[in-house]
Amino acid sequence: IGKIGIPDSILNKPGAHTPEESVIMRSHARIGSQLLGSSRRPLLQLASRICLEHHENWDGSGYPNGLRGDDISLEGRIVAVADVFDALGSSRCYKDPWTLVSIRRFFSDQSGRKFDPELVNLLFDGWDEAQTLRERFPDD
Repeated sequence: IGKIGIPDSILNKPGAHTPEESVIMRSHARIGSQLLGSSRRPLLQLASRICLEHHENWDGSGYPNGLRGDDISLEGRIVAVADVFDALGSSRCYKDPWTLVSIRRFFSDQSGRKFDPELVNLLFDGWDEAQTLRERFPDD
């Protein structure tokens, strides 16, 4: 949602971002949260929190607030896993999609670092279903 406030030249850049572009790109979490956060509707308040937290990491190394562990809402942690699963398996202007073996290895390596280990275990428990959904709803 917050990517609406990021220039297309940064969003669609085929190579690595400069440090300045990375700062701008990372601002999408706050932008999305602010766009939704002014509403009093509970669903939009929840969506605002998810926008703000979906790049926070289990070990505190994420952004924008460096939250860690259970300080990140469950919803934010769930969306973080879903977002990265989708991003890694999708083609982007700057990368080819990863294989499912590589995606699984990444989540295994990042369990307890980027991601809540319980949620990674749940992803692995439903791995076949996740594969089926990716095949059923391709990006194209």
